[in-house]
Amino acid sequence: MAKPNYAYAKRQRELAKKQKKEEKLKRKAEQPEETGSEAPADGQPGEAGGEAPDEAPPRE
Repeated sequence: MAKPNYAYAKRQRELAKKQKKEEKLKRKAEQPEETGSEAPADGQPGEAGGEAPDEAPPRE
């Protein structure tokens, strides 16, 4: 009976994992362009409204 080639199987798993990771990074890189306009609109008023006005007047 043939002996299993564990090194080959491991290499295939590593390549699959690497490819999946690259695809995920690519999707994340494309995603902020689409949702980027939505996220700052929701995030900035809460952050900027709470932090920036409180900090800016005392400094000026």
